[in-house]
Amino acid sequence: MSYTRDEIDAAFKKFQAAAEHACATGDWTQWSECFTEDAQYYEHHYGRFEGRPQILEWISATMSEPINCDMIDFPADWYVIDEEQGWVICAIWNVMRDPGDGSVHREINWTKLHYAGDGLFSYEEDIYNPVEFGAMIKGWLAAKKRVAEQASGAS
Repeated sequence: MSYTRDEIDAAFKKFQAAAEHACATGDWTQWSECFTEDAQYYEHHYGRFEGRPQILEWISATMSEPINCDMIDFPADWYVIDEEQGWVICAIWNVMRDPGDGSVHREINWTKLHYAGDGLFSYEEDIYNPVEFGAMIKGWLAAKKRVAEQASGAS
């Protein structure tokens, strides 16, 4: 089934706004409501999730865990829309909270979304390099440690 670029683009912008809201509030309900009731989500590290309730349960628990809760933004670096397939393919930054020294720590993942109509997606798959992600997290943790050591040494 074909959808218009404008329709898919509007759904993707709503999806991005819902992620921004979730980062600001810690409530991932609005984001999960960007999916159909029977949506499938494939996250290569965490596994597969079936249905909006399971997606919401997983994302809420995962994003409240230490380190994950310090990912404060997920902006799209770029995205393309395949109107015929109803797909959005995008590069999403996973941005960490400032560790206290102004340094930026982020890593990219590629996301594939299947649009299902009515402003909703029926599938998401996230693809990323775990080695690069791990290196970014190690750098962020090291920066936090340096900031804490400098603060305790200044006291």
